[in-house]
Amino acid sequence: MTARVALVTGGARGIGAAIAARLSRDGWDVVVADRDPEPGQVACDVSDESAVAALIGGMPRLDALVCNAGFGIRKPLAELSLAEWSSVLATNLTSIFLLTKAAEAKLRAAKGAIVTIASTRAHMSEPNTEAYAASKGGVVALTHALAISLGPDVRVNCISPGWIDTKGPSPTAEEHAFHPAGRVGVPDDVAALAAFLLGADSGFITGAEFVTDGGVMRKMIYPE
Repeated sequence: MTARVALVTGGARGIGAAIAARLSRDGWDVVVADRDPEPGQVACDVSDESAVAALIGGMPRLDALVCNAGFGIRKPLAELSLAEWSSVLATNLTSIFLLTKAAEAKLRAAKGAIVTIASTRAHMSEPNTEAYAASKGGVVALTHALAISLGPDVRVNCISPGWIDTKGPSPTAEEHAFHPAGRVGVPDDVAALAAFLLGADSGFITGAEFVTDGGVMRKMIYPE
C-alpha cells in the first residue's frame, strides 16, 4: 500500500462517517470500525482489549487513528448503575487507551497522528449526564498526556464538538440563531477539522483541544 491508512472508530454513521468520507475523498485508505458496522466495515467493540488487538494487528500499516466511538446514558444519578457508568467510560475513554497502546508501534513508524473526539460536555453539563461528562473530560486530559508521551513521533489532538446535527429533527430557526456562528453544526464541520489535524499542515500542533461549537461556549447566558 502506498496511500496513507487511517482507522476511524465509531465510523458507521454520524460524525465518524463524515470523517471517514472526508479522509477517503482526500486520498486516504480508510478502515472503519464500529460495533454495528455497515457492509464493508469492520465489526469491533473498542472497549474489548482482545478485539482491539486483533483489529490493529490485522493492519499492515497505520498512519492515522481517529478515536470517535462513544455513547451516553442519561439517567438521574440515583438510577445510574455502576455497570452503566462503566460501560460509558469503557467505550468513550478506555478505548482510546487500548487503541493507542495497540497502535503505538505502527503510528511511530509512520510518524502518524491521532485525533480524539471529546465534547463540549467536558466543560459544561446538563442534568443527569455524569458518565458522559466524566468520560469526555477524561478524553481531553488523555489527549494531552498521549501527546507528551508519544511525541515527537506521533501528534495527538482533540476535537470537542458542540451541537452537531446528526440525527434530526432539523434544528429550528431559533436554535440556529442561538449560535454565534448563525447555525447548528453539521458532521462535515468536524470532519474538515479532523482532516486538517491529521495532515501535514498541522505539523506544529499537538496536545491541543479544538472546541467546535459555533461559539456557544463563549456566549454569556443570563436568565430573562
